[in-house]
Amino acid sequence: MLGRLGGAKVEAAFLRSLRYGQFKLVDPTPDDLGRISVLVERYADLPLGSADASVIALAERFHLPEVFTVDIRDFSVVRPAHVPALTIVSP
Repeated sequence: MLGRLGGAKVEAAFLRSLRYGQFKLVDPTPDDLGRISVLVERYADLPLGSADASVIALAERFHLPEVFTVDIRDFSVVRPAHVPALTIVSP
C-alpha cells in the first residue's frame, strides 16, 4: 500500500526504518490468529481483510489505543475489544 500511495521511495524508506529498528516487527500468536479470523468474519461486509484485522488484533494485545493507517473507513467502523474505538492517525 505504501508503494501504491507514496511511491517506491516512501516504501523503501519504511523498509529501511524497519531495518534500523525505528519500528518493531511482531509475530502474531495463535490467539492473535484466532482473533483475526473472528474479526474477518464479523466485518465481512466491509470487507475487513486479514492485514487490517491483524493490526486490530495486535492493537488489542498490546492495549494500543491508536493505529496509523490510510484505511480510515475500515478502522473507523471496527470496534476493538480493549477500547470503544481506535484513534486513527493518518498521513
